[in-house]
Amino acid sequence: MPRNNTSGIGEYLENFSKAVCRWTGGSSAFAMACAIVVIWLISGPFFGFSDTWQLVINTGTTVVTFLMVFLIQRSQNKDSLAVQLKLNEIVAALHGASNQLIDVEDLNEDELRALHQHYAKLVSMSRNDASLTESHSVEEAKARHIRKVQDPASPNSERKKDPAQPR
Repeated sequence: MPRNNTSGIGEYLENFSKAVCRWTGGSSAFAMACAIVVIWLISGPFFGFSDTWQLVINTGTTVVTFLMVFLIQRSQNKDSLAVQLKLNEIVAALHGASNQLIDVEDLNEDELRALHQHYAKLVSMSRNDASLTESHSVEEAKARHIRKVQDPASPNSERKKDPAQPR
């Protein structure tokens, strides 16, 4: 698959943010952050615990937090997109899976709620099935459910069984 030809500053920022994400997620970054806090605490008596001394740590942590929010969001967006693409491939490849779910993340909230209600129906229908793996899609589950209700001879039929009736 061809890569997007990002040039110049875009490619630099991409590589830099990858490197920073990898480093900040490691033990050495955490150890460095702890060391900075310990050094700041130890330096308190030398600076008389002044307002400036407090301002240094507050400003530093605010700036780092501000930048990390963007790095974390970038990383989550990329990971989320990769997972969505992998799931789309699985849905597209599986026989019986509903293709309605491909790119489901692009639906608006009302459409997602409607789809959620659709699958809630699937859950309630599957509770009556003998096997949890019997249904593969909402469409297939609806058709199977209709067949069960219409076929009184089916062992999974939803009709009320009278204990007095012969089996």
